[in-house]
Order: sequence, then structure tokens, then C-alpha cells
Amino acid sequence: MLIMGVVLFFIPPALFPDPSMGFQVLRCMNLGGSFNIFTSPDQSDISQNYSEFLTWWSPGQYVVPWVVTLVTRVNLGQAMAITVAIAQLLGLAGFYLFFKKIGFTSLVSAISVLFIVCQQAFAVPYVFYNGGEVLLFAFEGWFLYGCTAFEKPGLKMVLFVLFCGWLGFFLKSSFIWIYAAGLCYLWIRLCSPYSGIGEWIKRGVWLAVPAALSLGCIYIFFLSKGQTPASASNGIKLTFQTFGFPIASPFLSAFSIDDMLHGLFFHTGKPMLDSGWSLALLVVLALLTLLLIVSIIRFIPNRNYRLLIIIFYAVSILFFGAAFLRQLSISYEARHFRLIGLLVMPGIIYLLSTLKLPYQIVFASLTLVIASVSFNYLIKGYKVNNNINAKGVTGVAQPNIDQQSLDRIIKLDKKNKNAVFVFVSIDLGLEIKNNRIITLPDIGDDLKIDVDDYRYEGHAGPLYIILPETYSGPKEKMIMKSFPGYKGFNVSMLSDKYVLYAAK
Repeated sequence: MLIMGVVLFFIPPALFPDPSMGFQVLRCMNLGGSFNIFTSPDQSDISQNYSEFLTWWSPGQYVVPWVVTLVTRVNLGQAMAITVAIAQLLGLAGFYLFFKKIGFTSLVSAISVLFIVCQQAFAVPYVFYNGGEVLLFAFEGWFLYGCTAFEKPGLKMVLFVLFCGWLGFFLKSSFIWIYAAGLCYLWIRLCSPYSGIGEWIKRGVWLAVPAALSLGCIYIFFLSKGQTPASASNGIKLTFQTFGFPIASPFLSAFSIDDMLHGLFFHTGKPMLDSGWSLALLVVLALLTLLLIVSIIRFIPNRNYRLLIIIFYAVSILFFGAAFLRQLSISYEARHFRLIGLLVMPGIIYLLSTLKLPYQIVFASLTLVIASVSFNYLIKGYKVNNNINAKGVTGVAQPNIDQQSLDRIIKLDKKNKNAVFVFVSIDLGLEIKNNRIITLPDIGDDLKIDVDDYRYEGHAGPLYIILPETYSGPKEKMIMKSFPGYKGFNVSMLSDKYVLYAAK
């Protein structure tokens, strides 16, 4: 772990799109903007600015690395590396202590944590900084530890509920469903020794009041100011994967199946299975998961752990199943269900300890396969970030540009003060420190776009459009037509892979 953290400091990660948007906000703040306000050229008049409060993602993903830069004076890429290293260590420690607190032996807890390290999800932040996900991993185990530790209501529990809601949401907005499940678990655990409904209501009030205050503040001061993934529905759509994916999530996430296959339904690389095989595998994994959950409930003696699994598994199915049913902006990715995969691990290890040696050997072999795939992903990522991806003023690895092109772009930025730079990759704009930027959606090979997302009226100083050479042809024409206030573009090669379209 320490070695991985040290290597990451000297080979900082690239950025996933979600935290890239957060760092765009940080860029605006560093240029004089208000907290969490994203500012960009207005589409109706490019000479003016448009501002909005960013509620789609919580601010922790960029605030934590920013605080690291203030304390240590390192660049942003190195701050991300420090953030990842600390978050991973905190996460492992939190889950180890939680597993022990909920009733597992030190050996089972240690083996469970070791398996977590083998998962590909654990390796990802060392290659791509994934923002809220690695921060949430750092916090989840400690939150669950607290939910298991309290034996009676009191001021300490009230403060725990209140501040955990704020901190968890600050780190990642999807903590909301974890918060709800955790408080439900805590409430039932505290009330289970009592049969009278009055005692259940009384203890529920101890939880409900600080939880309502916590969520109320989150809504008033943050969520009410803009759009979120739950703001708009694209209609009802019921398929097997609508609820089948949440049902199969423990296997999909715990054994890195969704990651290693580049995604069953939402692809993060070249798909390894077609839609038919993906659906068939999902059916098998859903059945295996149900068998696992039933086995945990029947054979694991610890009552609190059984209660925890039942509540979190049920809440995750209801929460994400409803989101998928309404076609909200939440993708079919196992990363959303990572906590479920983490929670079942000690249960799986305990059940294996009761089985014969051949089953344990099969599991150990499977663990080695997952570890080898994750290690290969890690080493390949280090090499690409170090030797291929460009580095700019932020120190972040830039996979969507080469070094020659980025150097020229940075020089242009230094020479201009009233220019607009246009990119089709959200992370590249972070390297622009003196001018305004526009990030356009990437154009697919089918050339189907919503023109309203691309069109910028008016004129405002020099315009520099940076496009991959693969955009040559219809795509580049579509981009240039998006700026009707500019004519006579001068085209020059930044390198053999990237092109600069300049107009004054």
C-alpha cells in the first residue's frame, strides 16, 4: 500500500469525467469565482458568462485535493495522489475494524480486507482519480462501525447521525441511500430487544430528528440550487436488468466481474460480451447472489451482520431498481454497488471456512485471478500515465492529448488573456489558467448530436478549437459551424494527432 502510494505521487493519476467537472468548478473558484459555482461562456452570447451552482456532484471530490494543495504546496496531480493514498488506508482500516466490531474474528476480517485489496475497484484510483468513490470508501467503514457501536440513544448518537449525513454527502452524494440504510439498521438494532411500539417510536425520534436536520440542510443549502441525476426521468422502462442488476450486484462488484468484462451493459472499454451473453450471465449471477444471501442469513450466527445484510441489500435493490426503472442518469455499473460487494466479503470468507478444502482452493484460485488482473491493470496504468499521457501545469496525467500538443496549448494560454479555448475532453480545460474554456460533448461516429448543445452565438476575442485529427471531415465542420460569429479559421497541426483551429 505504501509503495503504491509513493509510486502514485511520482506518477499522478488521470481523471475520470465526473471529478473532472468538479475540478472545472475549482478552476473557476481559483479564477475568482464563488464556492461551487461553475462559470463558462454563455451560449447565447459568447462574450458573456453563464454561471450555475453545481449540484450534480458533491464538492468533496475537488475540495479535498484542493485542501491538500494548500497544506503541502504540491500540484493538483500530486494532491490527488496523496488523497488517494490516505483514503485507501483509511478505508481498509475502517472496514477491518467494522468487520471485527460486527462479530467476525481478526483472521476473517484480515482475509476480507486482503480480498478487497485484490479487487479491481481498489486499483482504479491509482490510475484514474475517481473522486467521490475513493473518498466514500474511506468513510463507509467508519460510518458502519458507528452504526454498530451505539448501544443506546444519547447526545453522542445524535451528533453522529447529524454530522455523518453532512460529511458523507460532502464526499459523495450517493451516500444518501447508504445513510438511510445505515440509520434503518441502527434503529432496528437498538429497538429489537423491546416489544412495545412506544419504545420503538421513542428511539426512532432520537434518530429521525438529527437525520431530518442533516438532510434538510443538504437540500436547502445544496440540492435545491440546481439539477441532480434524480431531477429528470426519461420515462418508465422495465427490463430484466432493471432489478436483475441490483440483485446480482454483490457478485458483480465483490468479484470484479463487471470491471473485468469492461461492463455488462455500460461499457468502459471494448465490450467482451454481447448483449445476449451479458443478459445470460446476469441471470446466473442473480441466482447465485440470492443463494449467497440466503446462506448468509441461515448459517452465519451473528444477528447484527444478518440484519445489516438484509437491510442494505434490500435498500440497494429498491433505490437503484427504482432509478433504473425511471431511467434516471445513473449507469448500469457495479461501482455504484461497491458497498454491497464489500459487506458480503466477511460473510463469504466465514462460509468458506466451514466448507471442505477443495472449495477453499477454488476460492483462493479465483482470488489470485482477480488479483493478477487488477495488478496488470495497475502496472499498465502506471506505464501509460508515466510514458504516454501528457503532463501540464496541473501535473494530472492527460490521456486525451499528447505532450507536444499540450505544450503548444499552454504557450497559447500564456500569450492570451481574452481568448476562448474549445475542447471535446473535459479534463483538458484544467490546463488553461488565463483564458475562458468551453467543453463540447464528444461527437460519436454516427454524427448524431443535439445542435443546441454545441451552438455558441456571438464573438469574444480569439477562438482556439483543439480537436483530435480523427475529427477531420464532417465532425470538424460541425464544430466550426457551432461558432457562427467566427469565420476564416486557420488550421494548423499541433502534432500528427491533434489539430488547432484558430479564428480571430
